[in-house]
Amino acid sequence: CPLHLDEVRHFLTLCPELSLGWFEEGRLVAFIIGSLWDQERLTLDALTLHKPHGTTVHIHVLAVHRTFRQQGKGSILMWRYLQYLRCLPYVRRAVLMCEDFLVPFYQKSGFKVRGPSEITVGPLSFTEMFHPVWGHAFMRRNSGY
Repeated sequence: CPLHLDEVRHFLTLCPELSLGWFEEGRLVAFIIGSLWDQERLTLDALTLHKPHGTTVHIHVLAVHRTFRQQGKGSILMWRYLQYLRCLPYVRRAVLMCEDFLVPFYQKSGFKVRGPSEITVGPLSFTEMFHPVWGHAFMRRNSGY
């Protein structure tokens, strides 16, 4: 997981409604941590800030415990998370940054490449991706949209 435990706790405290976990027999086996962001592109501040009036969900991490990988849990959890985001009337898009080898995984979930991220960590560079979630009125029954 690219987040330290204190960062996970930070986002779970600020915006627990933007996180989702998968439990099996009482054990957390996969999770997504998100926060709101108020710009189209991610900046260094997006790594630590939650912007409560933002319309973009920054997906900080999708993590699957190593003994539960290669079982489709990451894809299923992401699908459920995106379905959930469609029910939140203030969310317009989801964004994330990932290493190049993960781009095909996120493309299978419907994410599109936006381009190179301006954020780097040491020698690591990232690709920024986005997924529109607004405009799916069929998922927002009785929401007034």
